[in-house]
Amino acid sequence: MNDDLHRILLKGGVTSPGELKDVITMLEAAGLKEVHFGSRQDLLFPLNDADEQQLESISKYNTTIIGERFYQNIVSSYVCADIFDMTYWLKGSTYLYILEGFDYAPKLKINITDAKQRLVPIFSGNLNFIASESEDYWYLNIKLPHWDTGAYYPVLVYSWDINTISKAIEAIYEDIQDVDELFFVLNKNLDTNNKTIEKELEVPYLTFPYYEGMNRMGLDQYWLGLYWRNNRYDLNFLKEFCGFCLDNGVGKICITPWKSFIVKGIKSQSRPDLERFLGQWGINIRHSQLEMNWHLPVDDAEALELKKFLVLSFDQNDISTYGLTFGLSNESGKRTHFSSVVIEKNEAPTIVKDFAIRPTYNVLHFKNFDPNTQVYEVYAQDVDKIELPGLLMELSKKYFKQLGQVEIKKEETKKSSEQLVREVYQCASCFTVYDKEYGDEKAGVSPGTLFVDLPEDYSCQVCDASKVNFSKIALQLNS
Repeated sequence: MNDDLHRILLKGGVTSPGELKDVITMLEAAGLKEVHFGSRQDLLFPLNDADEQQLESISKYNTTIIGERFYQNIVSSYVCADIFDMTYWLKGSTYLYILEGFDYAPKLKINITDAKQRLVPIFSGNLNFIASESEDYWYLNIKLPHWDTGAYYPVLVYSWDINTISKAIEAIYEDIQDVDELFFVLNKNLDTNNKTIEKELEVPYLTFPYYEGMNRMGLDQYWLGLYWRNNRYDLNFLKEFCGFCLDNGVGKICITPWKSFIVKGIKSQSRPDLERFLGQWGINIRHSQLEMNWHLPVDDAEALELKKFLVLSFDQNDISTYGLTFGLSNESGKRTHFSSVVIEKNEAPTIVKDFAIRPTYNVLHFKNFDPNTQVYEVYAQDVDKIELPGLLMELSKKYFKQLGQVEIKKEETKKSSEQLVREVYQCASCFTVYDKEYGDEKAGVSPGTLFVDLPEDYSCQVCDASKVNFSKIALQLNS
């Protein structure tokens, strides 16, 4: 990304038409005619440092312009709520309440997402909160800047504690070496409503969705996705579009990490006027997915040209990339992308830095082409630009060949694991086991009852020890 760009942080990628119109007024006052969207759902634009305070004074919403990389925007999958599959208890309002609770500007990257969507990256932050099956509770995957690998917080985090825990980690993280130390320190100093993790997080494999155009949302509403291939959004259009949203009762506009935006809750009676509005502006809402599943550095003309070259090759050869995503990177070895396939440009050797040489590229993909595995596999190294189309077409065919087989293998492994090992709870005093498969007939507990659902006055049927005396263990079964 161009590090000279300034930013406006939109918490969770969510803004209102009024707030966005206010931002546009600021940017127009600086003489700008367009704005970029960032991969962390923020706004980016070129600006002189001297103009910051003057422009901020114009804003009616006390908007802050960020001129350095010190602070990070919070990423959320609010954009997916109510339009894609989601965890049963998670609603758009839940995200908004959580985001509203953040009373500080984070320096760590924070992601608040649903594992049942693919549009927003789950593990690209330092603190990754992922919705669990327990209502209002979240897994927390942590990878602090100085850690080599990530780890899971040992308990589920309550929705209304997300801000408290994030803020506390922000204050101490530089001195923390592992997740056990972090949990000890936080548990000692915070009064939070944690919950025991009953099962490990399972992130389902999902194909990348098509997110453009007018789409039905419930019985009498629609959602609209808009995408510009060059990520240069015309301020005049955006201002008029905000006006349309305000006139038609649309409350929120959402930025996606794919340099596009989505508007939800468009009433059925507003659709004809919206289609007329888009037509008058000449807005195309029928891009091929070959175009839309790319993640590029912001304001990088060379990367955009490379993408056009590769997309044209796919199109000419009738290659499908449905469900796949591609990322271009100028930082070889950084490996922080969330696309299925990454094409990274190698740095020129220092010995020839004064000479013009053709760049070379590495081609990598995530294991099973799933970014949520967080495991890269190298497919080709030091290849010329002209070789890239052929390599990516081979990868596309490899992806479709294994598609479906991955889930079958996962299910077989899961069943095998379930047959060999089962989690139970054991009394520390007499080693009596409570197994949910059988319940506890003497105590009137029916089979299938989770240990967490046992009454607080439950006691061991052998030694009468209290419920808190039980601990979770893995029971080895006969294969």
